[in-house]
Amino acid sequence: MSAVAVSRVTETATATRRRPRNPRGRSGPVAIILQVLLFVMYGIPILWILLTSIKSSDEVIGTQASIIFTPTLDAYVRAFEGQDLWPALAQSLIISTSTMVLVLAVAIPCAYALARVGGRWVTIALALLIVLQMMPQTATVIPLFQIFGSWGLLDSTSGLVLADAALLTPFAIVLLRPFFRAVPIALEESASIDGAGIVRRFFSIVLPVARNGVATTATLVFLICWGEFLYAINFLLSPGTYPLSALLAQQVSAFGIDWPALMALSVITSIPILILFAATYRLLREGSRSAR
Repeated sequence: MSAVAVSRVTETATATRRRPRNPRGRSGPVAIILQVLLFVMYGIPILWILLTSIKSSDEVIGTQASIIFTPTLDAYVRAFEGQDLWPALAQSLIISTSTMVLVLAVAIPCAYALARVGGRWVTIALALLIVLQMMPQTATVIPLFQIFGSWGLLDSTSGLVLADAALLTPFAIVLLRPFFRAVPIALEESASIDGAGIVRRFFSIVLPVARNGVATTATLVFLICWGEFLYAINFLLSPGTYPLSALLAQQVSAFGIDWPALMALSVITSIPILILFAATYRLLREGSRSAR
């Protein structure tokens, strides 16, 4: 190596060392202001829900007990002692889990095909999937109600699972496609040279590499389905078959709103979601990074 080259390498290394680095974790003033605003926007409603759930009905209506009041767990006791909570919780688990499995069974092969095949038809298919996502959910209630009525699927869990799967499958396909595109084709070509068929390549190579994306999509589908309300309240005609999202609406009646019971059920409904989010946070974070 010549003296000129050595001098240039030394200057580059010195400039790199002198270059100021932003300390990790230090945010600018704009970022701090945005974080505070987001915390206030999301934190105050959550705090209001928690405080309302431990008040009595008179304290909710009165203006003197906004912050200073006597906490009570009567709303939670009534919720756990009621006959509707546990069947609704089981129904929500069945609907969310079944919908997640059905959506993944359809979306995974479709997303893999769209990731490996190119051309004009792939672009058209992706555009159609995006258009389906822009269609309001209310526009599909009446057609699906008529279809399920002719098929005998009204007031049944299977009919609601089909409706939720039809709603979330385009979302899952669009979300999964970048994860499969990130899998190097060279891995599949090497396995093909060794004699592996397309099914074995998919299950042995592609799916394990894209497992974070599949887990991320499964978690998001489960979370969305857990809180889905419109289809549940329209396609399940018997209140005894309602999931938790529809059970919340029963706290609103013609005689008024039982605010402590409504907020207590909201907190109880959110607990499984918080547990699932805490358990899958690492996968969600890694999945969002690997899809870039």
